[in-house]
Amino acid sequence: MPRFKTLAVHAGQAPDPAFGAVMTPIYQTSTFAFRGVNRPGPYDYSRSGNPTRKALEECLAALENGSAGFVFGTGMAAETTLLLLFKPGEHLIVHNDLYGGTYRLLELLAERGIAIEYVDLRDEAAVRAALRPATRAIWIESPTNPCMNLVDLAAIAAIARAAGVLTICDNTFLSPYFQRPLDLGVDIVLHSTTKYINGHSDVVGGAIVVRDAALAERIGYLQNALGTCEAPFDCFLVLRGIKTLALRMEAHHHNALEIARWLEGHAAIARVYHPGLPSHPQYALAQRQMTGCGGTFSFRVRGGQPEAFRLLGAVRVFTLAESLGGVESLIEHPSTMTHASVPAEIREQMGITPDLIRISVGIEDAADLIADLDQAMGVAAV
Repeated sequence: MPRFKTLAVHAGQAPDPAFGAVMTPIYQTSTFAFRGVNRPGPYDYSRSGNPTRKALEECLAALENGSAGFVFGTGMAAETTLLLLFKPGEHLIVHNDLYGGTYRLLELLAERGIAIEYVDLRDEAAVRAALRPATRAIWIESPTNPCMNLVDLAAIAAIARAAGVLTICDNTFLSPYFQRPLDLGVDIVLHSTTKYINGHSDVVGGAIVVRDAALAERIGYLQNALGTCEAPFDCFLVLRGIKTLALRMEAHHHNALEIARWLEGHAAIARVYHPGLPSHPQYALAQRQMTGCGGTFSFRVRGGQPEAFRLLGAVRVFTLAESLGGVESLIEHPSTMTHASVPAEIREQMGITPDLIRISVGIEDAADLIADLDQAMGVAAV
């Protein structure tokens, strides 16, 4: 079996048989000619299948060590498609610390009769207590966005498996380079491919990867029925990004860890949440189930929201923007940006308070990024 870096360049991406193109061509077509009456070729309509999309789906499946992959127009389109697996009257257990967009989507689901129960998945006893006869899945983010809490994936997967319940893990923050949930017993892996997998902030997309054949068949049916698939040109861009995924993830990891260590020693910073720091309460778990920490983490500034806002307004290399995982460094304020749609009391329970800042560390020189934060904190302190 080829190793990760080789798979990232070659999985699903043999030279094009028509003309030998080394890069997967963009099959920018809505429909495909039949070979004759009642004789379709391997593709008939791009919503149902497209060669460019197939290459990306096969590549992602290989990287996550799954058997089938599916790609979607956005990360939320992937989540929406997946949630159509569940019916009114059924029950989902969801980690109580998660991305604001997912929270908003799950609230819509609750309005349609699916019971959503938010549980701290770090507490295995609480997970067992939340299980009901109607429970169909446990929804996990690890690390969580933005508080960087971890879930013991193998432990939760074992609990779910014993109860006949599916496990779903959003692996966006780490990518398959640093974490493979399927190898730890999880049933379904989710990604916003907008983030690290693409890595260049120039396309949006989502992905699902599974191993189980019956599950793959059902998700494929839903993808086609709903029309949530990704367009060929966007698939091409994500495939191009994947080729450098391993190299970028190493750079993100090393830069972010260096900055986290520096921030931890800065007088203006009250707390740093980075699972690669020994001060993180789940540092041992991070060492066990992850091979790296990626480039995104959070910290709290002393002085509350006023100081946070002054810092956010003073950076020059970091860009104030939502999203993460691109080659450029971004900085944002979760309580007023990515998680603004979450009710204030729920944000408070999650730990998303006005003093919290999240950064997505890019692949620039770490010394320049540290200098930028240093000058910004100097401005904030004035």
